[in-house]
Amino acid sequence: MMNRYITELYEQLNAELLGWCSSMTGDAYEAQELVQEGFLRAIKHSDTLQSMDFNRKRAWMYQTIKHLFIDGLRKRKRESLTGEIPETMELSQEFAEAEWIQLINSLPKDEGKIFVLRYMEDMTSGQISEILGIPPGTVRSKLHDARKHLQKKLE
Repeated sequence: MMNRYITELYEQLNAELLGWCSSMTGDAYEAQELVQEGFLRAIKHSDTLQSMDFNRKRAWMYQTIKHLFIDGLRKRKRESLTGEIPETMELSQEFAEAEWIQLINSLPKDEGKIFVLRYMEDMTSGQISEILGIPPGTVRSKLHDARKHLQKKLE
């Protein structure tokens, strides 16, 4: 019998994660694949997840799926370098996505998470503060710092 809390987590987060992945990938099929792989990882790490509260489980799922997405981009990049050259538009879009992900990942830990939740998930500072367990003022401050760091890196 699969753990009940994994089933409940799936029921609570599946639609939300699918929407997030669809916005990242632009492809409903790829979004479904990412979410399914994320929940497979959740099953593998069920002992760890069982001791977490909902917000921490949610954050774990987002981080796991983000890493799966990045790994997929890296794999496609390697394949495109060794295989046939894809159309120029697709190649440039893939590199643009990879560059953004690299920029976001170069931010200090909380700044990157907050930036993704705010601008990719369109969450408020109050919602982000609940997920990360930090005050809303700290969320806004770290978001400000993240924008400054990204601005410097883009100059």
